[in-house]
Amino acid sequence: MLIGAVADDITGATDLCLMLAREGLRTVQIIGLPGGQTELPEADAIVIALKSRSIAAAQAVEMSVAAARLLQAGGAEQLLFKYCSTFDSTDEGNIGPVAEALLALTGGDLTIACPSFPAAGRTTYHGHLFVGDVLLSDSPLKDHPLNPMHDANLVRVLGRQTRLPVGLVTIHTIRQGEAAVRRAFAAQAAAGKRIVIVDTLEDEDLRIIGAACSDMRLVTGGSGIALGLAANFLRAGKVAARPPQTRMAAPKGRAVILAGSCSEATRGQVAAARAAGFPALALDVDALLGGGQTATSLAAWAIAQPQDRIPLIYSSAEPRELLAIQARLGQHAAGALVETTLAEVGRILQGAGFSRYLIAGGETSGAVVARLGVTALEIGPEIAPGVPWTRSISGPDLALTLKSGNFGGEDFFLKAWSLLDTETTVD
Repeated sequence: MLIGAVADDITGATDLCLMLAREGLRTVQIIGLPGGQTELPEADAIVIALKSRSIAAAQAVEMSVAAARLLQAGGAEQLLFKYCSTFDSTDEGNIGPVAEALLALTGGDLTIACPSFPAAGRTTYHGHLFVGDVLLSDSPLKDHPLNPMHDANLVRVLGRQTRLPVGLVTIHTIRQGEAAVRRAFAAQAAAGKRIVIVDTLEDEDLRIIGAACSDMRLVTGGSGIALGLAANFLRAGKVAARPPQTRMAAPKGRAVILAGSCSEATRGQVAAARAAGFPALALDVDALLGGGQTATSLAAWAIAQPQDRIPLIYSSAEPRELLAIQARLGQHAAGALVETTLAEVGRILQGAGFSRYLIAGGETSGAVVARLGVTALEIGPEIAPGVPWTRSISGPDLALTLKSGNFGGEDFFLKAWSLLDTETTVD
């Protein structure tokens, strides 16, 4: 194992796996902490997907350290802590505490924080994170239901989360190349900094930063940083690049879309699918509470749709509607209700012959995959930046797309299926 990664949610882990696979590494995603004496599979890179982004910091630290120790025991040469490219984490949140704990575990003197993912419109300039052309704090992420982001200055945000001094290496240094970045890292360490925000505007910046991190025991960031990290091992001759997949065989069976995200991007994808004629049914939180809707009734509706159509069950409320629901039920209770309902729908559909799932939303993806009994995934073709098809390599044989709420264009729900080749028989 060359790279061992700890990811704070399941869709983010899949995003990272796609990037590592695209860059030539044989990559496997593990869902949750393996129990017992389970051995890790052979791979160039292994990503352990936790559900630690929005839980108590102390619990996130405990889970992340346990995962990191498992990866170290498996021989990982470099550890990567992966979080969202929009730095989803409140002032009490988990990026700083987890980075601090993992840095102590590895014995490193310095690490970076590089959430940028230019292909998805996430860039960092003078320490400020942008989503497209607007500051993070002016983007729809300011209304995130669990981790609203009201400050785009990552030096400030991270500084409020950790006891470690936070520094900055700006784009002007990055553009001078690897040697200049290495000198800047050394200067930051000499000045007492322990975590350094790095500016990134283009993929080439990520490659420069990654090259400068070749000797770093721990790297933290979004999936974009994998561009440079994988290349280090390829240049060193430690692995031969594997070509990325362009299509994927999927098991025979029916398909479904389960959308629990309330992001602007997912709402647009739901609208586009409905306009294209996909059978669609909205979750009604009040009906779920009152028993008017149940996982059983929702699944029965999906099963009753024509065999050649892909049903869509969604809970993508507008921000004002979502706030009203949260005010009645509580912020986390509302989300948990949707997640557990969709997870149970997925389980019922599995028993009815559904084997291809497109799931939107990080928390929803984690809940559904756990309920389906999937514990490891191989990475298939890229549908959109950060989102591949995957196929389970443990548990039931399923094709899965686990989409972060903010990722993908409006036609994502429509075009994803064109990359699958359905098998005529089940293995």
